[in-house]
Amino acid sequence: MGCGRFDSHCLFYFPQLIRPTLLLLVVLALSGCSNALRWTPDYHTVKPGETLYTIAMRYDLDTRDIAQWNNLGDGGYIRSGQKLRMKPGGSASRSANTAGSRSTASSSKPAKKARPALPAPTWRWPTEGTVTYRFGASSKSQSGIRISGREGQPVVATANGEVVYAGTGLKSYGQLVIIKHNDTWLSAYGFNQSLLVSEGDRIASGQKIATMGKTSQGKTMLHFEIRRNGQPVDPLRYLSPRN
Repeated sequence: MGCGRFDSHCLFYFPQLIRPTLLLLVVLALSGCSNALRWTPDYHTVKPGETLYTIAMRYDLDTRDIAQWNNLGDGGYIRSGQKLRMKPGGSASRSANTAGSRSTASSSKPAKKARPALPAPTWRWPTEGTVTYRFGASSKSQSGIRISGREGQPVVATANGEVVYAGTGLKSYGQLVIIKHNDTWLSAYGFNQSLLVSEGDRIASGQKIATMGKTSQGKTMLHFEIRRNGQPVDPLRYLSPRN
């Protein structure tokens, strides 16, 4: 049946033909653009319990960049309610936490040089168990892997370093530990039942830092990340193969 003119038959069939096409286009766009779903705002208002490291993890940013964009020095101190810039320069060139200071146009700044990457440490597995979600395999593992196990089993540091965060500032991670290994590399351990370390502690590779807990869906597992300059990388590329 043709639709050379808009009669009652065309009006009936046209929506039925177009809806599946639109639905297919939406599905393809979402499946091919998962990175677009991770939106970074121009500013972030610091909430109670947040640190520069948890904010950087939320938006896949480097803490040093956030500190630079906001004139924070080493970034060691931020306060609840503080408004932090999450992007460099731009139309609002005044730093959010230094309102009233002289504005500097971003166009006058020299191009940012790529930071030299420091060597990665020798990584070890953070716990026993089976990898149930591989890096990027689902929305649950866009930034790391998930390892199943028994509730309360040991979670250990994957390499030497310093604890830069231990708490619940990122609700989607539950009780979270972040370890800084050097200025390039971090590791993160989420969904813990209990935390056995505090911020500022120096940690040795293999040292027990937490016990395995459950996700918000009640599944016992560890969420584990390795980050290079704030960006998540596939931990399985760095961990030694298991038999």
